[in-house]
Amino acid sequence: MSFTTLSAPAEAQIREKASVFLAYAAPVTSEAEARAVLAERERLHWDATHNCSAWVIRGGVRRANDAGEPSGSAGAPILAAIEGAGITDCIVIVTRWYGGTKLGVGGLVRAYGDAAARALEAAPRRTGVEAARISIQYPYAHTAAVMRAMERAGAEEMEHGYAPSGDAGIVEFSVPAGMVDALADELREGTAGAVAPERTGDRVLYRNADS
Repeated sequence: MSFTTLSAPAEAQIREKASVFLAYAAPVTSEAEARAVLAERERLHWDATHNCSAWVIRGGVRRANDAGEPSGSAGAPILAAIEGAGITDCIVIVTRWYGGTKLGVGGLVRAYGDAAARALEAAPRRTGVEAARISIQYPYAHTAAVMRAMERAGAEEMEHGYAPSGDAGIVEFSVPAGMVDALADELREGTAGAVAPERTGDRVLYRNADS
């Protein structure tokens, strides 16, 4: 399964009736990372009136924080901008410096949403592919069959080693999660059942980074 995320942070700034809205969009892979990014922005912009935020993490995690603005006027439009852009594993923080003129709930919704959308538009994107980390121990006689199966499965991040006994090779690599069953089938057929993959964890493979 693939998804779209950001490959680097980006900023955008707008002004509404003397209030300044600075939006910051960045890639994150967990809520803990998102909270750490938010804390750093709050430290950096300690003099701001509000640091409102939202994030979307794979697995269905969605958070929105109005940070003292009227309920639903800041976090919700930031979240809507992220979802509207089709981005996941992402946080957007919009920092506001109050300019002395109230914008009203409608004005705040537009300003926070617009600033968030502009930062997301400015940020470079990349495609993430959910992947599996695989380990295979194989007799040397089956080296060609193992390498062929790995190539057809689109193996990446390969690490080669040797069994302690010295009579077998060990290879660890990552493949798209959707290729695990096909890899197992080809190994079974190509080695007469002598070699089977062991899934040791989950990974994400990133592709198509924007310049």
